[in-house]
Amino acid sequence: MFYHVAAYRQLPVASVPLIVSVPSGNLGNLTAGIFAKRIGLPIAKYVASTNANDVVPEYLRSGEFHPRAAQATYSNAMDVGNPNNFPRLLDLCRNRLEYVQKEIWGHHANDQETIAAMKMLYEKFDYLADPHTAVGVLGWEAYKGQHPEPAQGLVLATAHPAKFADVVEKAIGAAPPLPDRLAAYLKRDKLSLPISSGYEDFKQFLLAQ
Repeated sequence: MFYHVAAYRQLPVASVPLIVSVPSGNLGNLTAGIFAKRIGLPIAKYVASTNANDVVPEYLRSGEFHPRAAQATYSNAMDVGNPNNFPRLLDLCRNRLEYVQKEIWGHHANDQETIAAMKMLYEKFDYLADPHTAVGVLGWEAYKGQHPEPAQGLVLATAHPAKFADVVEKAIGAAPPLPDRLAAYLKRDKLSLPISSGYEDFKQFLLAQ
């Protein structure tokens, strides 16, 4: 909720409705946004921007929720075929489709569109976007294309491009530079302990710490 409020405070004052596009997988960020709106944040509409795992945009179109196995995509933190925050979202909207549709508009993008958006953002704005943020941009662009009335758009950037260097390289031809803090951590020794998958072994491991 604080992220949404903090993002809103950075915007110039506008007299047009604010549309917030949220890269969405498990729907935690989007649900937090609805909570923020409930306590007074002046958001006109949220866009649930998903990748090929489009169970929520499908629900918004058809009124039917069909969870399924997740598909692997470039925006892999959003590879969720059965979001566990979906019941919370429904509860906030009184479990009625028309109330969900009043709050949220849905859009999904494939990997090729995601790569193209990352390339566009870099060439046009000199902005290095991770694939999740690119999906959010595509969601806002799609909403704007279908709703020509004046509106201000806010896209939440939800990951650092350095975490997805291989995807960034596909998009712009070069890997993003690592932040100094991340580069320093990668030089440290990796520490790991083998453990069985048995519950009692796990329990004893935790109790011994």
